[in-house]
Amino acid sequence: MTNDSDGSAELAARPPRADARRNKEALLDAAAAVFVASGVEAPMRDIAAKAGVGTATIYRHFPTRADLIIGVYRHQVQACVQAGPALLASSPTPHAALEEWIDLFVDFLVTKHGLAAALQSDDAAFQALHAYFLDRLVPACTQLLEAAADAGEIRPDVQAYELMRGVGNLCIGAGNDPRYDPGRLVRLLIAGLRRPC
Repeated sequence: MTNDSDGSAELAARPPRADARRNKEALLDAAAAVFVASGVEAPMRDIAAKAGVGTATIYRHFPTRADLIIGVYRHQVQACVQAGPALLASSPTPHAALEEWIDLFVDFLVTKHGLAAALQSDDAAFQALHAYFLDRLVPACTQLLEAAADAGEIRPDVQAYELMRGVGNLCIGAGNDPRYDPGRLVRLLIAGLRRPC
């Protein structure tokens, strides 16, 4: 005789199906784009339409708007983390990998600033996100900086946290002024890390 609770636990332990994972990732990418364009209060139907799914699919994965916002944030952090080693493996130099990674980080920050009002709220669900961000992205940036320094491409005294903080400061207000291109200034900053010949 089988125990129903054992069967439930087995079902819960199974990884999601491939199509369910794809739907969830499409939702997170679509939500990030809609949040940047329209803010975190954008209608769920807009996110569903962009992702090519029904609104019921959103609520199946993310029962509340806060769950979706947190999901977008974590998804983008994880994408930045995974990009680091991939860029080091595929780029012609560690400095080129660092430049590409910083471009991804800027894209993430522009989205994050689009979520700023929600992320700075008193909602307890959002309070752990800053630590999540630092715990994952500082080591990813450190790996890129160390590889570029070991290759003799950049000065060795640059700390990941200070670089990320500087890039973040350059991205503040990016969406409010069409004359301001934070990416250009960030590229100048990264170029300035190079060792003098």
